[in-house]
Amino acid sequence: MKAEPAVQRQLLELAKVDAELSRVEHRRRTMPELAEIEGIQKTLRELRDTAIRHETAASDLDREIARQEKEIESVRAREDRDRKLIDGGTLPAKQVADLQHELETLARRQSALEDDLLELMERREALGLDVQRTGAEVDKTEQALADVESRRDETLKDLDTTKARREEDRAKLVPRFPEGLLKLYERVRAHKGIGAALVRARKCLACNMEFDRNTVSELKAAAEDEVVQCENCGAILVRTVESGL
Repeated sequence: MKAEPAVQRQLLELAKVDAELSRVEHRRRTMPELAEIEGIQKTLRELRDTAIRHETAASDLDREIARQEKEIESVRAREDRDRKLIDGGTLPAKQVADLQHELETLARRQSALEDDLLELMERREALGLDVQRTGAEVDKTEQALADVESRRDETLKDLDTTKARREEDRAKLVPRFPEGLLKLYERVRAHKGIGAALVRARKCLACNMEFDRNTVSELKAAAEDEVVQCENCGAILVRTVESGL
């Protein structure tokens, strides 16, 4: 393949633009904010799950406390009824004795229920503190996530700006090259990552391989308008006064 030396040298400008575009894409995929966001999102999911468990447990305790209070009220109502019957003074002695025995049983029952209620309320208070603490941690983590996402978005905005500028530069460069040369460049770039590179001091700057004597002789013998490629990486070799040939 033939191409004017000046046209071949312009491949270095295209390669420079493409290298920056590649760096932009690499930066987009590997910016530290992405890993940070993933870690925070995982923590946030765990905190939200914990918050749901605490809230569910608190709701269960609230129902249990309400049931316990209702049962205590039922015992107290029965105690009041029995006392009124006894105080009425119209009941036979045996029935009064039975009611007094029942009052003793109800008193023990009420005491046990109140002890259970106190324990439930203590558990509910502790769980309430857990709900508040977890809620505060969720709020704090959500804010941390928002901060990192904001940094990510700013970085992406800068990268998009750089990408748009380099794509504009590329669009201006591409029409300068013959179709065959451009196809070769794009094919090599697609497979190797670098389509063209400068030869400097008898070395390919795409793969940093220093040429042996035979290769140097071949490059010297090649016409200036002949398109040559690196035997190691396949990049189109651009020869200039820096090449040492």
